[in-house]
Amino acid sequence: MATLRHTSAFFFLFFLLRHVHVAKCDPFIGVNYGQVADNLPPPEATAKLIQTTAIEKVRLYGADPAMIKALANTGVGIVIGAANGDIPAMAADPNFAKSWINTNVIPFYPASKIILITVGNEVTLSGDQNLMVQLLPAMRNLQNALEAASLGGKIKVSTVHSMSVLKQSEPPSSGSFDPSFTDLLRGWLEFNSETGSPFPINPYPYFAYQSDPRPETLAFCLFQPNSGRVDAGTNIKYMNMFDAQVDAVRSALNSLGFKGVEIVIAETGWPYKGDPNEVGPSLENAKAYTGNLIAHLRSMAGTPLMPGKSVDTYLFAMYDENLKPGPASERSFGLFKPDLTMTYDAGLSKTSQTPSTPKTPVTPVTPSPKPKNGSWCVPKGGVSDAQLQANLDYVCGLQGIDCSPIQPGGACFEPNNIASHAAYAMNLLYQTTGKNTWNCDFSQTAKLSSNNPSYDGCSYPGGST
Repeated sequence: MATLRHTSAFFFLFFLLRHVHVAKCDPFIGVNYGQVADNLPPPEATAKLIQTTAIEKVRLYGADPAMIKALANTGVGIVIGAANGDIPAMAADPNFAKSWINTNVIPFYPASKIILITVGNEVTLSGDQNLMVQLLPAMRNLQNALEAASLGGKIKVSTVHSMSVLKQSEPPSSGSFDPSFTDLLRGWLEFNSETGSPFPINPYPYFAYQSDPRPETLAFCLFQPNSGRVDAGTNIKYMNMFDAQVDAVRSALNSLGFKGVEIVIAETGWPYKGDPNEVGPSLENAKAYTGNLIAHLRSMAGTPLMPGKSVDTYLFAMYDENLKPGPASERSFGLFKPDLTMTYDAGLSKTSQTPSTPKTPVTPVTPSPKPKNGSWCVPKGGVSDAQLQANLDYVCGLQGIDCSPIQPGGACFEPNNIASHAAYAMNLLYQTTGKNTWNCDFSQTAKLSSNNPSYDGCSYPGGST
């Protein structure tokens, strides 16, 4: 059988999830606030809604004064943006940059906690070489304007990139930038390094699934049980697409000599509906991706190349943008509706930060009554070794639960077979996560039992409920 892996960085995952109600907010969770819509609630209502959630940062694509003002004295970090169209004037005229700061920052700061200004958005996708060349002087002029206002270092300056700046991302250790952007990127990254500003990037596992719509890829993208993908360059087994994409960016940055530049996830999300011909959009998938991503961030596990710290991640998006062109999915990323109710529960509420989304594959499950004398999660009969191995890898790899009892020398190592080891691991996940029925689903390969499966010196966790 495959060698079991226990990564200590994951040790605190479910401990944190069980006690997450103690923490009222998550400094690494942000949200994008797009405004290509005609039905958005008043900024003040949005600001109040955000304060009821674990969201600690809001990214604006522009510098809407009403929204910036509404977030004053809330402690919420604010990212504001200069449009692509502002770049030429900002690059050519330092006074334009000063005027921009005087208009969009000075009247609001520090009551409104502006933390970052993004100059342009996915500029490389424009195909405009002149615009790309003008980006660095525009950022420098804006940085100089901040320093002239005694705000240098307090507010950072950067630009947001799409994943298309990478030429290669698979496997993650081979991550590298598109050579046609390398010279420009060196300049931008030198600016990031000099000023301590981050490298914002927009990874979307959703798009990766669209290009490879297999069930195994979907599970990999949704943080659900899967066999994982081994990076031949590092021998690291990746259990989800998000980590793989982020580490590909890390590898690309490292290869250019910018190991100290921090990555920020400027956008990531999953649409909850789409057109009939679109692959992937659904309410279940959106709940699974967002809820499981949030749980992953709260684990503080980080990624294999950046362990022990969660990268700042801005979820896309606060609301649907009903005026956006394109397929229906483009208008269906909203976490909240215009009436301020949740589109789905991703575990963002301060009052209940445990998502309603099962961590295991999203399959309707009828709650089963728990036996009075105790309950254990055990595999159903007839389940294939391949599925059991996937369940085993999921629990002991992604979740980081202490699987040492079924490792060599452990009390439950014998009998040394997949069925025995998977049974122990599956029950361990169920017991550790609060004995919720959905944590004993495993794509409908498990069931609850009142019979204690412990044997000889091997004791399965469980007991009275």
